[in-house]
Amino acid sequence: MSLCFVLDPDLTPELRRRITDLWVDVTNAGGAVGFVAPVTADDVRPVAEATFDDITAGPDRLLVGFEDGQPVAVLIFADNRFRLKAHWGTLKRVMVHPGTQGRGYGAAIMREAARLAPGLGWQALHVTVRGGLGLERFYARLGYREVGRLPAALRVAPGDDRDEVLFWLDLDQPAD
Repeated sequence: MSLCFVLDPDLTPELRRRITDLWVDVTNAGGAVGFVAPVTADDVRPVAEATFDDITAGPDRLLVGFEDGQPVAVLIFADNRFRLKAHWGTLKRVMVHPGTQGRGYGAAIMREAARLAPGLGWQALHVTVRGGLGLERFYARLGYREVGRLPAALRVAPGDDRDEVLFWLDLDQPAD
């Protein structure tokens, strides 16, 4: 695996464009990252720019996995913005380029997030997933446990409502 992780890379205009393109590619390949295919960069850009603003101004953080200088894996460490929840964080926009699927990059970026989280002052990680895509098995293999489910909370199309599944990883406990 030739994946190199960088926490908080400089969000240059070029990196912003490449992450936005990654977001489009992931969505159009069926990824559950806030949109429903088909999308274009013009669809994603406003949400991406707001996300980048929360990273550059704080308090959110960006983790990028690069392969040969290209961003192929991304996730956001999202601060809860609430003092009573400062000891844990949420992972958002977990994305791996469709062309690199099957190389273990998804598991690698999630493990790197778990490794870095204590340095951010976090004792646990939370992630939500769109039901019906088989993602529950992926997160369970990484030691996350399902802690809740919001039935039909995500409307991906008329007549196609999906559960939002809440997962938790206690970083004080060794993963299975």
